[in-house]
Amino acid sequence: MAEPYVKKLSTVLLEAITDKDPLVQEQVCGALCALGEAQPAEVLRACEEYLWQHEKLAHPYRTMILRAMETVVSSHISDLDKDMARAVIFLASSEMTRVKDLVCDWQQAASNVLVAVGKQFIGLVMEEVLSKFQPGALPHYFVVQTLANLAASNVFGMVPFLTSILSTMLPMLGMAKHDTMRVAFCCALQHFSESTLEYLANLDQAPDPTVRKDTFATDIFSAYDILFNHWLQSREAKLRLAVVEALGPMSHLLPSEKLEEQLPKLLPGVLALYRKHAETFHVSKSLGQILEAAVSVGSRTLEAQLDALLAALHAQICVPVESSSPLVASNRKEVLRCFTVLACCSPDRLLAFLLPKLDANNERTRVGTLQVVRHVINSAASQMEVKKPFILSSMRLPLLDTNSKVKRAVVQVISAMAHHGYLEQPGGEAMVAYIVQQCALPPEAEALPFLRMSVLPKSVAGRERARFPLFWGRELSQVSPRPWAVSAQCVLPVPGRCRTGLPCSHTGRVLTAQSPQPRRAVVAPCARLPLPPPPPTPASEAGSRQRGPRHGQCAGRQHQHPVPGQHHRGQDEPRPLAAPARVSHPRAIHRGADPALQEPRAPGPEEGGGGGRCLPHPVRQQRCAPALPVPPLMPDPTLAAAPKSAPPQVRSGAGALWAGGPLSVSPPCFPVTLPSPYAITTRLLTVSSNPYLGDGRGAASLRLLSVLHRNIHPLLGQRWATTVPLLLEHLDEHTEETLSQKEWEERLLAFLRDTLAVVSDNTWICQLSLEMCRQLPCYNGTPQEKNFLYKCIGTTLGAASSKEVVRKHLQELLETARHQEEAEREGLACCFGICATSHLDDVLAQLEDFMRSDVFRRSTGIFNIFKDRSENEVEKVKSTLILCYGHVAARAPRELVLAKVESDILRNIFQYFSTKDPALKLCLIQSVCMASQAICSSAQAGSFHFSRKAELVAQMMEFIKAEPPDSLRTPIRKKAMLACTYLVSLEPALEERVQADLIRGCLHSVMAVLPEPEGEEERQESLYLDTMHALEDLLTSLLRRNMTPQGLQIMVEHLSPWIRSPRGHERVRALGLSACLLQHFLEHLHVSALVPFHNLGLLIGLFSPRCADLWPATRQEAVSCVHALLYLQLGYEGFSRDYRDDVAEQLLALKEGLVHPDPAVLFHTCHSIAQIIAKRLPPEQLISLLLTLFESLGDPDKNCSRAATIMVNCLLRERGSMLQEKVPEIVSVLRSKLQETREEHVLQAAQHSVYLLASQHCAAVVSSLLGGPLPFDSHTCTLWRALALEPSLTTQVLGLLLEKMSRDVPFKETRAFLLSSSPGREATLLPLAATCALHEVLSALESGPAVLELYPQLFAALLLRVSCTLGVLLPRSLQAKERRSVGSAVAPRSLEPCSCAVDALQAMLLRGGNEDVVRRVELEGGWQLLRTSAGHEEGVTRLASAMAKCAGPRLPLVMKALVCTQSSVYEIQRVTSTAFLAELLNSNVVNDLMLLESLLDNLAARQKDTSASVRRLVLRGLANIASSSPEKVQAHGPQLLTAMIGGLDDRDDPHSLVALEAMVGLARLLELVKRQDLRSVLLHVAIRIRPFFDSEKTELRSASIRLFGHLNQVCHGGCEDVFLEQVVAGLVPLLLHLQDPQAPVTNACRFALRLCGPNLQHEELAAVFQKHLQEGRGLHFGEFLNATCKLLMYHFPELLGRLAATSLFYFKSSWEDVRAAAPMLMGFLVLHAEPEHQPQVDLEQITAVAPRPPALQLLLKDPAPLVRAKAAETLGRLVKFA
Repeated sequence: MAEPYVKKLSTVLLEAITDKDPLVQEQVCGALCALGEAQPAEVLRACEEYLWQHEKLAHPYRTMILRAMETVVSSHISDLDKDMARAVIFLASSEMTRVKDLVCDWQQAASNVLVAVGKQFIGLVMEEVLSKFQPGALPHYFVVQTLANLAASNVFGMVPFLTSILSTMLPMLGMAKHDTMRVAFCCALQHFSESTLEYLANLDQAPDPTVRKDTFATDIFSAYDILFNHWLQSREAKLRLAVVEALGPMSHLLPSEKLEEQLPKLLPGVLALYRKHAETFHVSKSLGQILEAAVSVGSRTLEAQLDALLAALHAQICVPVESSSPLVASNRKEVLRCFTVLACCSPDRLLAFLLPKLDANNERTRVGTLQVVRHVINSAASQMEVKKPFILSSMRLPLLDTNSKVKRAVVQVISAMAHHGYLEQPGGEAMVAYIVQQCALPPEAEALPFLRMSVLPKSVAGRERARFPLFWGRELSQVSPRPWAVSAQCVLPVPGRCRTGLPCSHTGRVLTAQSPQPRRAVVAPCARLPLPPPPPTPASEAGSRQRGPRHGQCAGRQHQHPVPGQHHRGQDEPRPLAAPARVSHPRAIHRGADPALQEPRAPGPEEGGGGGRCLPHPVRQQRCAPALPVPPLMPDPTLAAAPKSAPPQVRSGAGALWAGGPLSVSPPCFPVTLPSPYAITTRLLTVSSNPYLGDGRGAASLRLLSVLHRNIHPLLGQRWATTVPLLLEHLDEHTEETLSQKEWEERLLAFLRDTLAVVSDNTWICQLSLEMCRQLPCYNGTPQEKNFLYKCIGTTLGAASSKEVVRKHLQELLETARHQEEAEREGLACCFGICATSHLDDVLAQLEDFMRSDVFRRSTGIFNIFKDRSENEVEKVKSTLILCYGHVAARAPRELVLAKVESDILRNIFQYFSTKDPALKLCLIQSVCMASQAICSSAQAGSFHFSRKAELVAQMMEFIKAEPPDSLRTPIRKKAMLACTYLVSLEPALEERVQADLIRGCLHSVMAVLPEPEGEEERQESLYLDTMHALEDLLTSLLRRNMTPQGLQIMVEHLSPWIRSPRGHERVRALGLSACLLQHFLEHLHVSALVPFHNLGLLIGLFSPRCADLWPATRQEAVSCVHALLYLQLGYEGFSRDYRDDVAEQLLALKEGLVHPDPAVLFHTCHSIAQIIAKRLPPEQLISLLLTLFESLGDPDKNCSRAATIMVNCLLRERGSMLQEKVPEIVSVLRSKLQETREEHVLQAAQHSVYLLASQHCAAVVSSLLGGPLPFDSHTCTLWRALALEPSLTTQVLGLLLEKMSRDVPFKETRAFLLSSSPGREATLLPLAATCALHEVLSALESGPAVLELYPQLFAALLLRVSCTLGVLLPRSLQAKERRSVGSAVAPRSLEPCSCAVDALQAMLLRGGNEDVVRRVELEGGWQLLRTSAGHEEGVTRLASAMAKCAGPRLPLVMKALVCTQSSVYEIQRVTSTAFLAELLNSNVVNDLMLLESLLDNLAARQKDTSASVRRLVLRGLANIASSSPEKVQAHGPQLLTAMIGGLDDRDDPHSLVALEAMVGLARLLELVKRQDLRSVLLHVAIRIRPFFDSEKTELRSASIRLFGHLNQVCHGGCEDVFLEQVVAGLVPLLLHLQDPQAPVTNACRFALRLCGPNLQHEELAAVFQKHLQEGRGLHFGEFLNATCKLLMYHFPELLGRLAATSLFYFKSSWEDVRAAAPMLMGFLVLHAEPEHQPQVDLEQITAVAPRPPALQLLLKDPAPLVRAKAAETLGRLVKFA
């Protein structure tokens, strides 16, 4: 029966070979090998049949079977017969050649089987393999590979076949086209050659000693020819390496003459491979074999190849070893082997090559050469014997090398020399000295001595020569062909020297340079000094002469003016200037005339004018001292003519400027021409516009003008005699600082108009205007005078009656004006405006013509490159034009301007509003402002409908918005707001939206401007003040259009953001504007009927907190605003405007307190202000005032925020009794405002406010706070805690909250959203809010007295609240809010109902003085358990335990309150109270308080509760008596046992939790009850708990197994025989559950097995259990199970079948580890069972294939890899039954 049984096992294992897990596959293969150890033939036959029967089995699995077969064959090759061997050979051959493609693992495994069989049955294997190795066709790759491996594994059996194999193979070599096949042939030839050489080397052991080398020579040479001449040239690196590997052993089989013939080609060919391959091991190995073959035949051609060989091999040995690959080290060994071969055949040539290499300075070369020398000394000692002196002498230079790697190599060479007698030779003592010296080196090695000898004194050098005679036997120059160049200057002298007198290596350094070419010495950096310049060579001197004198030397000749076109130096070089002398104007007035009469001239070229010739080109700077600076070219007004003694070149205006100073030359021979009356008038009048310049020239000019009245016009004498003195008197009354320039110019223009009226001659007037226009260019350097001259021209043209002359002059002025100059643009515009007073139509027409001219047309074409400049100029011209329109509108007759302003003036202005040029913007704004002002000043302005008003306002706003918001640099804002001020007063009125945008934009543009730093110029301050006045005027004009409380409110609303601004300067400005507006409103207040001032509270609430502003100015303005508002209220109440109220007037007296910087005084003043407001504020305005003050709680100015809180609380205290209906609104606003601020004083004030309200309206405040949104934010929580400030109020609040928490049901049953029909629970809002509020009130330290008063009620209510909120969801209205809060950055407090209740309970205990209870429960994790449904009972238990230990005196009242709830309709509340009471029985406190009996009675009454949880907790409480009162257990023993057994039999608990509690309780009570009470129930309990061993619940398994152990324990000493059967029945479950995935179960099994051991009545088993199953000790399960099964089968062999059958039951266990342990148990039982007990085991059930599924076969298909592996292992052990 053994063979079929093994075959069945093998079949089962083979079926499992397809497992996907590698571990299982390995275990299956191991089991097959184990079966093969017992029955190799049957296993091989089973494998063979399986492979033949499963043709489609995948090759990875076939590979594993073949590997198992190879293992079996290799181990039992001698046990196989020929039939079995032939079957295996045929199978392996078929597997190997089944497919043509290469499947390496599979085919290699089959090949290995053939090779393994071939060790014993070479003939059969060769017969099969040669059948597939036929001539004329390429064989399979692995056929060739198998032949190669056979030759390597069975040399003596394979060599006789080689002749035929080679004859068949040689033709195939030419047929092989693929590199893979060629590699296989190369490998075969390599192994064939190696086998042949081994065979020939051991002919004495060979079966055929007649075999000779030349038998294979011809075939090997033929193969060599193909490999070397064809395949070696392949591009495939793998093939080249295979070829060279084969060539090495093949070279030994070549005929001698052929080898000699091929060496000249073979050696270079092999050496060339060094350059083609990174891994050169195979090349070096083959090269060594070839060299050995060549030497063995005495090759003569080897001499010719020695140089190339030595160079290539030396290069290989010098390659640094940077890789950890073993091939790298092997390659070095093979290279050294080659050197050994060469050393044996050509030692002289080798040393001649090597020894000179030692002189090289390259580290790699020297180290590599030393390594070769060391190897040659060791491996070719006989050949090197006569070469010892030469080798010793060649070591001189290496001994001098300081490189650490070289030193190491030198030491190794000296070590080799010592072993071969070199050191006894002459010169050997130097080697010994070197070793000694290296051993004595400090950590930082000193320089070798000879390096210092060349720079030492002769006495010291002599001593060193005596120490080292070998070194100094010859001169240093003879050591190397390159002498050392050592300079004594390169040794740095140092103070410290060693005891030999040599400079220490740490303080001296020798720097030398060694080169075959002469070069400069290299010196240390510290010895480098500035080198003198090299002597000048003739070439350099010539170059210097050509370049000119050097720097610092004078050239020795004068500078010359450059020739035009000559190249000059760059612009950045200094250069002397030369310029022609100044010559005075040819028309200069003779000396002695009044300077004012000198006619102004146009500037010359040297003054920036446009004409004249340019200055000569500056002279190139030479390399000499710089030229003296040339004085500036300035006119000398004191010189009228040059003296006759002046040089001719000066008088003629030519020549260079001398260093003596400028000259002004005026030839005296020119005729003198006096100015005309018009020129004199123009000049004197223009000069008078700046009267104090030139030592009061204005008065002199006017006097001269008066004197020359006859020359100017005969009619002017009398008139000027009156008007001129008036002008002079005005000048006498003022100084330069007090004179108003504008007023003075107006006086002069009036004087001019009066003069023109007196003359009344159009011709004279036209001539005067012509002269004025001519003189305009003369005043380009004096813009003020030119501006005035323009006004004079306008005045003159206005008096002219000739329209043609007027238009002509206007045209010329527009064309010739310098529009880039701002003053000139303003003057020209004034000219046009003044002229328009008389010639409006002509002026407008001329401006229109000019706009249509070519001036505004942009050119295109080639000259467009000047576009930027042209555009800039055009913008300036536009600016002039726009100003002209503005001045025309401002000065034109009012009766005519309204008709022209829109059609002619503004129509043209609107064309240029899209500009970005600041100057043009300013001109546009100024013109609009002038036009608007002109319209407003017109008598018909009230009836004028300005259609483009809104458009102009919008454009002004665009200009304002374009200004930088934080700085004020231009008057654009001011002028734009001034224009808006005039525009606002015109009809039609602006829309509300436009008006709001206007106010908002203007405020933002001015308020945000940063204040100027201290010390800024006055002009900037003046601009700011003007801008603020413009803003005030604008706001006042807007308010004037709506003089109602609503209009005032609108204005204040716009100012409100600035009043509350965090920046002080903005608040000051806003309060100033507000005060201005309120004062204006109060001054213009007209009340026709008694109407309420409905927004008084809002306005006072806005301004009153500012009374505590950080800025004193703001405080003063705020008081003024409140004062004005109170009087406005009085005005609306009917009081007259001059009425003075005593209460309101007290505000003015409080201003002094606002100036004081002390905060106490400041806030006391604010309190007084609030009292004043409270007295005068109407009742209906109180709530609006409070709400507005609440807005100020979050003010960025903390002083204002504090002031607001003070005022709020003052108002609440004074007038809070009338606010009952407003409590919800006040509380809501307080909550919202607290969310906006985190200031501590605000929180305190809000708490005080709520306290004040609650003191007057408690129920309303509680209801309002409960009505707030959930969850309560931190600020609402702060308000709740404010209610705990006073004990009586706190008690009242807690009572209200308890009532609201118990008034409604705790939750509502609902259907889970979008889920199945399982019900869900949602918390009700009011109890949830009351719970949260309780937590907040109880969190306040001040609530302690109230908590002590209501302790039992609070504890019971909150504990039951915790229980009834377990698993309760938030209402849907709050769920989305909770999700949003979780996703927010700062989430408020959690609203989870149960957590709220737990937090409230914790706070209640803390306030009740039970901190230790809270701390103890926290340490035990009880609070967290209370929050979860799964851990709630445990949390209640830990809470009860802590209360029993730390709060015993409070328990009677608490227990009384909880007992009343045991009849609650809510099951969870009954569970909670039962759990709490049950845990009390676990403490001694129940005895101390005499509560035991009452608790037992109460719990016993609940045994029939409908809730399984309650029944379970009752059992727990009853079992707790074992801990608290063990002495009372026996008295109540029957009652307790009855209750526990009733729990075991509880059928109404589907989850067996009651039974679990009963088992745990029984385990605690067994040791305490009486034995007679226990004996009757022992077996019943054991049988009842047995099903729980395999329960799916960990707790049930653990508790039942542990209780089983306790039952074993109590059985000791009287009932062991009765209980033995139960122990045997539970043995297998206990053993297998040692592998249970749950640690509590495994620990319980350890405990139970240790207690079961004595009941088995065998000490050895008990000892094994005690040894392996100790608590806390690791368990090697396999070892323990093996030992246990061994003892069981020894002492209880009859239990084999029972134990095996029980194990089969666990083959279907749901736990992977237990399923894996079950076959292990069965395997060990079978392993240790005697053969005679085999019938007890149903092997068919275990291993049969049909008709029913075998158990182990099912396990082999288990989803767990571990189970499959253990099943396969067990199958291997079942071989015992074979």
